[in-house]
Amino acid sequence: MQATRRGVLGAAGAALVAPRLASGQVAARTLRFVPQANLSNIDPVWSTAVVVRNHGLMIYDTLYGLGADFQPKPQMAAGHEISEEGRRWTITLRPGLRFHDGAPVLARDCVASIARWSKRDVLGQRLDGLLDGMRAIDDSRFEIRMKKAWPGLAFALGKPSANICAIMPERVAQTDPFQQIQDFTGSGPFRFLRDEFRAGDRVHYARFEGYESRNEPTDFMAGGKPVHFDRVEWRVMPDPSTAAAALQNNEVDWWETPLSDLLPLLRRNRDIVVDLVNGAGNLGVLRFNFLHPPFDNVAVRRAILPALDQRAFMDAAIGTDPEMSRVPAGAFTPGMPLANDAGLEVLSGPRNLAAAQRALRESGYAGQRVAMLSGTDIPVLQNLSVVAADLLTRIGFNVDLQAMDWGTHIQRRTNRGPVEQGGWSAFCTTWEGFDVSVPGSHQPIRGHGAAAWAGWPTIPRLEELREAWFEAPDLDSEKRIAAEMQRVVWQEVPFIPLGQVLPRMAYRRSLAGVVKGGPALFWGVRRA
Repeated sequence: MQATRRGVLGAAGAALVAPRLASGQVAARTLRFVPQANLSNIDPVWSTAVVVRNHGLMIYDTLYGLGADFQPKPQMAAGHEISEEGRRWTITLRPGLRFHDGAPVLARDCVASIARWSKRDVLGQRLDGLLDGMRAIDDSRFEIRMKKAWPGLAFALGKPSANICAIMPERVAQTDPFQQIQDFTGSGPFRFLRDEFRAGDRVHYARFEGYESRNEPTDFMAGGKPVHFDRVEWRVMPDPSTAAAALQNNEVDWWETPLSDLLPLLRRNRDIVVDLVNGAGNLGVLRFNFLHPPFDNVAVRRAILPALDQRAFMDAAIGTDPEMSRVPAGAFTPGMPLANDAGLEVLSGPRNLAAAQRALRESGYAGQRVAMLSGTDIPVLQNLSVVAADLLTRIGFNVDLQAMDWGTHIQRRTNRGPVEQGGWSAFCTTWEGFDVSVPGSHQPIRGHGAAAWAGWPTIPRLEELREAWFEAPDLDSEKRIAAEMQRVVWQEVPFIPLGQVLPRMAYRRSLAGVVKGGPALFWGVRRA
């Protein structure tokens, strides 16, 4: 992904301004935070879940970081040299980098970390395909050789969205990329306090005294990361009423994703601020399993389109306030440069349940059980799942809605077996708008089979168009490619977009503003 041509994505981060901290909160030196979900998995390379990404950005660092202009800038790297007509990158680490166990960060740690990440991340997989070799030159320098030039390499290594290229000790990074790590030693601003971790209850972090911040102003994900808290405590509160009461009673400082029904109550409290998380929001998606019936049949997937009402999904997910969601939504994030209306009438035209029922009867569907996964501790996803299950039932599917916490959901959807062996058929989730605004980082639109995101579709045409997008010479060319990709989505249906969710966060007024870069980056909170 060429960041020079993707600078227009700055709209996604326009609202991400660093808050200032009242003196009383600074004195406390502890920030109390209610995350969007339980942290059941702790490997930001293995998982695409936003809560895992947030955790990862607490304890790990990255070689590059994106500035407010969405251009990559050196972070752990001191800089790099590009030679051999763009095919060879030599990256030098800045001095003073240390892991939480006191060991220095070495070039071989970076090589092993990139190698593991490249097997899981959507842009990492592009590097893996282009890679002609990678090695440590000495303790502070390593090289990446590619078969052809890729100007977007620094962007890929520094993007803050799932999966992040978290730099880990070599011994940890040698873990099979399809297995979860058990050693959580990072080099980021905070240490993960594993002994205090209680899944489903709390996640605690302590300031890493050995962290060497860049001596530069903070610039979104780039520049300095001054740490203003000795501790950050995540307090898992699946019940929205409990979280709302805790925020109002000053038992917590920050609630990442309040239930939309509770926003009017929170707004009436003069000590609480309700703010937009970011302008790109999240794209709701209905995802299918391509490996097993019934959704291995494209005619079955297409049968849903005539009856799916995006507005019904959005109203259920986040309420009827028009500022909280946006429809219609196509394959790319609404409001971003590559959003388009190619074929969008399949979702924006009049809805027709009878047409969907007829299409399903003609598809060859044989009444197979549809195991629909639902994450009960994230209200938006739970609501989307309930609406999806109801819609599929009315169309004529044999739906089995299976409720579970989000952590179990993440684990369950890795099962590639049939429903009878603990597998699944479909689920609803949301993707951060920045991730799905362009083909390069858009995981739901990929069609590369076993290496694809959960669902594992094989759609060669989408892969061809994605590669063409990487080579596109200008924005107009990118737009034409994106429009064609969207047409293929309506034909092959790797997922169905459900609308754009524009969630809010709520925090005590002592955190005066909006967090810089998202709720994970507590080093971005500045003193008043």
